[in-house]
Parts: sequence; structure tokens; C-alpha cells
Amino acid sequence: MLDTTKLIAADKAAQGRFTAQEITTLKSYDSGLEQGTRYIPTWVKVTVALALGLGTMVGWKRIVVTVGERIGKTHLTYGMGASAELVAASTILLAVNFGMPVSTTHILSSGVAGASVANGAGLQRRTVMNMALAWVMTLPVAMLLSGGLYWLLLMLAHTLGY
Repeated sequence: MLDTTKLIAADKAAQGRFTAQEITTLKSYDSGLEQGTRYIPTWVKVTVALALGLGTMVGWKRIVVTVGERIGKTHLTYGMGASAELVAASTILLAVNFGMPVSTTHILSSGVAGASVANGAGLQRRTVMNMALAWVMTLPVAMLLSGGLYWLLLMLAHTLGY
């Protein structure tokens, strides 16, 4: 909804369908949503950036080997890699343009799989199944972990008298 109100407020053709009062209401609604949903403290941004950077520094080889060698039955060629990257970049830009949340990892891995199939190389079933299982399990496991951590911290806060 937030991105829709931004698009309507910026698009002259869309504004022609609304009265001035409706446009003002949309802009007011947009700024209210912006304050409530886009606030991320700086310490959170820095912590997440450090965690992602450290995780990539430690696990880069496993990621590169899995994407480059274990999705398809043959190693990724330059052409297959370029094709996968172009498709991934186009898909991500399209998603950004429409304000859709996407996983860049899912998109790139799927692009590599598509390039492998198009090249006639085929896919390694076990790797693809493991990736699909990881994708499906990510949301419920994250929900359980965050709920458990919230409960634990809440109990700690109650114990300490907060």
C-alpha cells in the first residue's frame, strides 16, 4: 500500500482521476505509513550489514561452489552465468519497479537452474531439493525462532521487573 500511494502521488495521469482533497489525503496517509513502517534505527542497519558481511566472508566458498557447480549437472559456463545474471538483474529491477519483495538469492539460483536446463545440462536433483526445502522452511523457522526469542526476552524483562 505504501508504494501504491507513492506512485499515485507522483503520477500525473493517476492524479487526474482524483480530486485535490483525495490527493492530499493520499499524501498524508503515505507520510503516516512512511513514519510507521520505514523506521530502521542506525544500529540495526550497521549490525545487519556487519552480520551479512561477516557471513559472506566466512561462507563465500560454499555459496560459490553450490551456485556454480552443484545446481546443474555440469559446471557453469561463462554464457550460462551471464544469462543467469541478466535474467536475475531484470527480474530484480522489475520487482523493485513494482515494489514487490523478492529474494535475490532465490532469483539468481533459479536463473542458474534455468540456464542449466536451457543448455541441456540438466539439474542435480538433490541440490535442487535441498534448496527448495530451505526456501520453504525459512519462513516458519524464522517465525519460531523470533517468537521464542521474544518470549525469552519478555520473561527476562518480567523477571528483572521491567
